[in-house]
Amino acid sequence: MRSVLLVLAFVAFTMISWGLYGPAVHEGQYQLGGGAYPSSLRPFICVGLAYFLIAVLVPLLTLRSKSEQGNWTVLGAVWAFLAGAVGALGALGMVLAFKFRGDPVYVMPLIFGLAPVVNTFFAMWLARTFKEARPLFFSGVILVAVGAAGVLSFKPATPERSPVGASAQAETTTDPATTPAASAQQASTVEKLVKIPLSIALAALCWGAYGPLLHKGQMRMAGSRLRPFLCVGLAYFVIAVLLPLPLIQFCREPGGFNFSGITWSLAGGAAGAIGALGIVLAFNFGGRPVYVMPLVFGGAPIVNTFTAVLTAGNSSDLSPLFLASLIVLIAGSATVLVFAPRQASPAAEPRLSESLPGEPPTPATSERKPDDETSPGDDCREDLEDTLDDDDTVMQERPD
Repeated sequence: MRSVLLVLAFVAFTMISWGLYGPAVHEGQYQLGGGAYPSSLRPFICVGLAYFLIAVLVPLLTLRSKSEQGNWTVLGAVWAFLAGAVGALGALGMVLAFKFRGDPVYVMPLIFGLAPVVNTFFAMWLARTFKEARPLFFSGVILVAVGAAGVLSFKPATPERSPVGASAQAETTTDPATTPAASAQQASTVEKLVKIPLSIALAALCWGAYGPLLHKGQMRMAGSRLRPFLCVGLAYFVIAVLLPLPLIQFCREPGGFNFSGITWSLAGGAAGAIGALGIVLAFNFGGRPVYVMPLVFGGAPIVNTFTAVLTAGNSSDLSPLFLASLIVLIAGSATVLVFAPRQASPAAEPRLSESLPGEPPTPATSERKPDDETSPGDDCREDLEDTLDDDDTVMQERPD
């Protein structure tokens, strides 16, 4: 009974953390952009730093204090680094969706709903299990598509933001030339129809591919959990910190680094990373992917939506059709996770391993040899169950 309560507590912990991931990063973007214009590179760097602290420093300290199964291998490091790279690109897709004035109230539910589907199809392709797919699985895919279309069609209006110091400026002048144009604060038609959907697609595709890639790294390291996790953190540091830093000098963005913006962005990245720890702990105390992951990916969008509307003060704009579409999207994602095609279980019970913050966790089986390629379905069977996700969603994160 105690273990069941702990599993549910860690599931709730992850739901809350991943639900806060998007709104926190979104707020950090506006704070770093001067209040009315979202920044992109600065918050992305802050998210990368948060993932680095959790996915590199924590594993290093843990490995120094105690031993862990597995060993370092070149192939394992390459696969894990590649997983971290796609995780970081997924975080970039989320940041760009907010940069083009997408709102967390619909951006994050779409990513949370689509990424598990991408993950499942990618794992099915690796495992060659398309023939095992059943009608219930495809009905879940259809529900995701219908729910996603409804969320985009009936999303609430995004409230306008005032630049930092705009209230004081308004008291001294009424010249419209000194006030930012409303059109500059709202998403343009091109952003609504092209840029935001493409950014969401980038996040969903990258975070969906993250799980199977990381699992490959874990298998090449004989089931190690912390070593691939460390490689993922290094990839985040390279892509989300080292590469964007020089670009800031050439890509002019409004605003600048400030305490509030850095705090919000770091908090968002940490939420994605810490949420993945909740998943790991839930599995360590006996939780099963067949119900843990549907609960997480069903609950996180709800927490995200209500957090976003409460902070924005536009809860009255939530239409019944939007809420109904959100429910359909969540139900479809859970159906895909539960009824994903699986091959026969191996004789030994697999153990679940840690994942990138903000992304879905990926399992490792200590009974398997790292170079065993005789059954590719075994490599991906648990990925189908554990889908987004994971960090960093983060989620890998590190909501990555």
